[in-house]
Amino acid sequence: MVSTNNNPRYAALKAVNSVIIDSKSLSSFKFQIESQQDNALAKMLSYGLIRNYPSIAQIIEKKLRKPFKLKDRDIFNIIALGVYQILFTKIPPHACINETVKLASLVDKIWSKSLVNAILRGVDREKEEHYQFATDHHNHPEWFIQKIKDSYPQNYKKIILENNSQGPMTLRINQNFGVDEFKTNLKNNGIDYEEIDELPQALLLKNPIQVKEIPDFENGSSSVQDASAQLAAILLNPTKNEKILDACAAPGGKTSHIAEICPDCEISALEIDGNRVEQINENIERLSLRNVSVLIADASDDNWWDGKLFDKILIDAPCSATGIIRRHPDIKIHRKIQDITKLVKTQQLILDNLWQMLKPGGIMLYATCSILEEENSLQIKEFLNNHKDAQEKIIDLSWGFNSEFGKQKLPDKNFDGFYYALIQKT
Repeated sequence: MVSTNNNPRYAALKAVNSVIIDSKSLSSFKFQIESQQDNALAKMLSYGLIRNYPSIAQIIEKKLRKPFKLKDRDIFNIIALGVYQILFTKIPPHACINETVKLASLVDKIWSKSLVNAILRGVDREKEEHYQFATDHHNHPEWFIQKIKDSYPQNYKKIILENNSQGPMTLRINQNFGVDEFKTNLKNNGIDYEEIDELPQALLLKNPIQVKEIPDFENGSSSVQDASAQLAAILLNPTKNEKILDACAAPGGKTSHIAEICPDCEISALEIDGNRVEQINENIERLSLRNVSVLIADASDDNWWDGKLFDKILIDAPCSATGIIRRHPDIKIHRKIQDITKLVKTQQLILDNLWQMLKPGGIMLYATCSILEEENSLQIKEFLNNHKDAQEKIIDLSWGFNSEFGKQKLPDKNFDGFYYALIQKT
């Protein structure tokens, strides 16, 4: 058998299988190929295929005489991986076909090699026709398309286009490390970037790089964080001696940003998933933060609360993640319309539960990486109707647009899709 060690296509296949067969998140898959170049190829192939999986699946289904058995879904994904390479990469077709056919041997299904070869050669012969079909296809579930058409009739095509692209890589400079010094280090290392007007600490890299290529990253020089997410700490505006809660805190990007801005405030980072708490602790340690305590608890329950009121609360609510599909393309495959109702209910429970923990005069910042109205402006409208001691504070930023309540951003070149609402306890 051909070795699977350091084979980028085999790694990509395993990643795709984890999404399509095992219903896991693509971002949770660990690529562990020694060669940096092959590791990058494996990621490119898997993320690219998942972004275009609905259209590629239709192309393959039309060429099959009968569907694969459940136990042979990996063969379907092998073919899909080959189709993606033929249609969307600059890899020579013969290499795409030959290297993909070898995968059938790697999964102990030699019987399928001739079928894989025949379908891929057929796709290559009709490449232009299939490429046009795949690029014209929206590659999103119908329920999502209908929702964004209803909510954003002028913008839905741009949303689809952004969702099917690769998201930008944005850094947040640790202001305690030295903004100017860090920029100089980037230039000295040949790393080009653009500044973002709304965010003095944010740098948009012109080309994505490996984290280990970022100067002094391990010493806390910066963090990788989308520009939209960087607004949370700025909107919360932490000040000295304040007691702050960051609910649903993993992986800790917003927590660490708050701590960097105000080392003299006391931050409690709350996270229900014990496995993800490790990510928060890693961020805290790397950035040498001393004012954060991490709690493993449910933000919709109060059994962890000591009764002491918070000055400010950030709720980075669990949501549909429909504003960050380009970073997590498996959302298009996994997310179902019935999930939205459950998520809205969870958000309501968290809002109601944490509101009792906020001081009079205190500020709550509600945030999601969603572009769906029921999770955002309609959620806050309902909350304000049910809490007479709650008052919206207007967000005065050029970022995004004003919803009925709060501020909404749709995905674009510099920013992910995001929503914020500021609420004060009167």
